[in-house]
Amino acid sequence: MDGCLRVLTLNCWNVSEPYAGRMALIRAGITALQPDLIGLQEIVVRRDGFDQGAQILDGLGYHCVYGPAFRWADHGAILPHDLDGDAFGNLLAARWPIRRSAVRPLPGAETGERRSAVAACVEAPCGTIPFMTTHLNWKFHHGAVRERQAVVVADFMHEWAHGTDFPPILVGDLNAEPDSSEVRFLCGRTSLDGRSTYFQDAWCVAGDGGRGVTWDNRNPFAALAYEPDRRIDYILVGLADSVRNGRGWVESARLVLHEPADGVFPSDHFGILAEIRV
Repeated sequence: MDGCLRVLTLNCWNVSEPYAGRMALIRAGITALQPDLIGLQEIVVRRDGFDQGAQILDGLGYHCVYGPAFRWADHGAILPHDLDGDAFGNLLAARWPIRRSAVRPLPGAETGERRSAVAACVEAPCGTIPFMTTHLNWKFHHGAVRERQAVVVADFMHEWAHGTDFPPILVGDLNAEPDSSEVRFLCGRTSLDGRSTYFQDAWCVAGDGGRGVTWDNRNPFAALAYEPDRRIDYILVGLADSVRNGRGWVESARLVLHEPADGVFPSDHFGILAEIRV
């Protein structure tokens, strides 16, 4: 660990083509980066044995927890996350054992999207780390939905972090820019529904320059959507512990998995890797 915890987040763009080439790039990137904690979004697991997360991480030494956002039946009907069916959701991976985990559905199912957050307590050498990943509604006009989702995520994260040894770490694709109400709420810059919270935005604290754009039209997979460049993927960390020499302070943050190989990018999103003081 060398004094820092290495944390990675990436939206893996589900099973979009060229699937095999992209997954090989993601797996190779993780092998090279050697993160301690990983949050992956848009991961597909099917009843026929197909497991996207396993294809990326098997054999790399990680303990994993999968959290479906929704499932679907053979005839295509969308099901809640806790019913039997093929699944789309989020995955947490940790270099150390996971003591407990849980999945929580998020508000907004009435929009036609179903989202969830998955949380784990990781038994690391530096203590018990509360770790969570999520993926909020994507549509530009769903800001009010994302606000409700952000409040639930914050409550879930703080509930999960109670009694643990390390500031909570929340990662994921929030589908919202830093000046949005939902991100400002999570970073302590506004209140929602009479509530407030605070997480460090790793990029704001220690980003290695530029805007940290993770949805970038130089990536042809992103350009297909005709959406503006923006930063929508985050690593958020609770308040650093001043009593324990700044445990939880973000030391660095940088874009990763953001370069093509033979013209192929790993995903339509770029990843972020942060180093957090232990």
